[in-house]
Amino acid sequence: MGRSRRAVDYPAGNGAWPIACAIVAAMNATSPASIRPVGDLLREWRQRRRMSQLDFSVEAEISSKHLSFLETGRSRPSRDMLLKLAELLEVPLRDRNTLLVAAGFAPMFTERKLDDPVLQSAREAMEIVLKGHEPYPALAIDRHWTMLAANRAVAPFLSGIGPELLQPPVNVLRLSLHPDGLAPRIVNLAQWRTHLFARLRRQIEISADTVLIALLEELASYPAPEIKTRGAEVETYPFVVPLRLATPAGVLSFMSTTTVFGTPIDVTLSELALESFFPADAATTAALRQMMQ
Repeated sequence: MGRSRRAVDYPAGNGAWPIACAIVAAMNATSPASIRPVGDLLREWRQRRRMSQLDFSVEAEISSKHLSFLETGRSRPSRDMLLKLAELLEVPLRDRNTLLVAAGFAPMFTERKLDDPVLQSAREAMEIVLKGHEPYPALAIDRHWTMLAANRAVAPFLSGIGPELLQPPVNVLRLSLHPDGLAPRIVNLAQWRTHLFARLRRQIEISADTVLIALLEELASYPAPEIKTRGAEVETYPFVVPLRLATPAGVLSFMSTTTVFGTPIDVTLSELALESFFPADAATTAALRQMMQ
């Protein structure tokens, strides 16, 4: 299906050329030869969200017959209709581009590198959050849990980690659960491992990302921790699943939050998250302040 594309000249100095380059890159990454029919993709996303044709057609305000025609290829969705359906199905921006290309449209959402000048204000906001969170640890990750940045409070907890786990790209989940990583220091490893697996499975359910599927299989192959039944190892909190780390300053307990950018229209920005750790008790608060000093 070698459909030729007409060359377009963009005047130097305006903002069109970088955007055009990003669109061409996205189209190359999702070439028509490698993309399934748009109806198949729509049906797969609907089924992934566990919605019947009838339920989804009601939410989309179209007839179930029309939705059936779209999924079977008997009808072709307009660009606006496709974007509406993708929005209702909470399809990630990266995959919305795939849907658009599969339907014969140009991708809509650009994907820039994080160091792109266009994303400078977003980078600055990220750095403000990370630095402002000190003396408590915080880091930025991408969709595959690759660490993109971290504040100074993270460094003390990386001491003694296997060097191979700290070679870029550093995967935060691998760093946490690998036997040469933080795992031997996590007092409630079975509990924390279950929590991370649940988050990862939910992410896979939403995105169907093959890299995350492979990561989950790798993490599940690590030695399973012994489940403790009493004592400090299973100390619980009534409101969160804590991360409890054994350190020279004693056992430190953390609760975590995840921050994302609101209403992003860039793929990279939509997949960026800030993981911030807060002390779960007064002893941890005092220890972290002392460590930063």
